[in-house]
Amino acid sequence: MSTHTYPPVQRAIEKLRALSADEEARYWAEAREKALHDEAALLLEAREEGRQEGRQEGEQVGLEKGRQEAARETAGHLIELGLLNDVQIAQATGL
Repeated sequence: MSTHTYPPVQRAIEKLRALSADEEARYWAEAREKALHDEAALLLEAREEGRQEGRQEGEQVGLEKGRQEAARETAGHLIELGLLNDVQIAQATGL
């Protein structure tokens, strides 16, 4: 790596060597790396939790829509039979 003759690359390599030799700088670099890793892990966990909550909410909405559709279908059948009045059908189906 040190065979590069391009001056900005040489300066970067020198800076990297100096930082690597400095124990305190290494400590803070490692601490920063750990903090970034922890943050990424927390974000990933939060996203997955949000997805799971979204799935559960979607399932609940889907079930409610299914119940309403079934109640409407039942009400339609009861109307066709003509055995109950509208109030009785509404009470029976919850509509």
